[in-house]
Amino acid sequence: MIDVIITSFNEPETIGKAIKSFLSQDINERYNIWVVAPDKPTLEEARKYQKKYKNVRTFTDPGKGKSYALHKILPTLKGEIIVLSDGDVFIKENSLKYLIEPFKNKKVGCVTGRPVSLDSKKNILGYWSHLLCDAGAHEARAKRAKKEKFLECSGYLWAFRNKIIKKFPLDVAEDTVVPYLFREKGYKIIYAHQSIAYVKFPKNFREFIEQKKRTAKGHESLAKYVNIKKLPRTKSFKNEISEGYKAFFYPKSLKEIIYTFALFPIRLYIWILVFYHTTIKKSHYHDSWKRVESTK
Repeated sequence: MIDVIITSFNEPETIGKAIKSFLSQDINERYNIWVVAPDKPTLEEARKYQKKYKNVRTFTDPGKGKSYALHKILPTLKGEIIVLSDGDVFIKENSLKYLIEPFKNKKVGCVTGRPVSLDSKKNILGYWSHLLCDAGAHEARAKRAKKEKFLECSGYLWAFRNKIIKKFPLDVAEDTVVPYLFREKGYKIIYAHQSIAYVKFPKNFREFIEQKKRTAKGHESLAKYVNIKKLPRTKSFKNEISEGYKAFFYPKSLKEIIYTFALFPIRLYIWILVFYHTTIKKSHYHDSWKRVESTK
């Protein structure tokens, strides 16, 4: 039995497509789809599918954030595997099959899918989304997976074995800390690169910077809960410096070369913001619902 959790916040426009992409998956295992949201519009849209399909269900959370919502629903679920995705993305055909296949190995604790940008490469933010997904996240995970090294999961599409990790902290992104907790228990973390989640990214600089800053801040409290000397952080300023050269092999035109060079000062600015907020202002990541307006 598999429980799919689609977390969503004020996304009635996109939640239907997310649900349908999971409903269309062809797998032998029985699975339920849970739409977890705090707002009425999203839940009302999800209930339209609940009336049509027996395996679609809804769960109203208190509105305190995704990690908090997961803490509320996970104890109620009996599925052996928990799959997580978001209400503003949809998955490719057979992605669920590729995501759950590795769990046939009892030593596997977490499996992550691959986010792929839907945005156009013709504008700078769209190009950056492809570069960061492909030359950044995908290549880094593929390299680590090949060497059987530890890797973090993508919050857009990932899965873990249920009833192993009972609780996790709320001041670290769940897709960051849970894989570490599984690895500390001796489980493997697998990259299922054929399991694809299609994602739309921010369309303006303010939301782009805010999203990336929040993601980076979600890693800053990790040392409070796991031994990062034994399992070093995979998302850090140091890693970005050492692996950033890969970006220069990605562009295919003069315009894309210019876009690539323009990304580096922006990423530096984001890391300066993270340092300022976490080290000077002592304002760390906290669990909360936040909608990226420009992706809707």
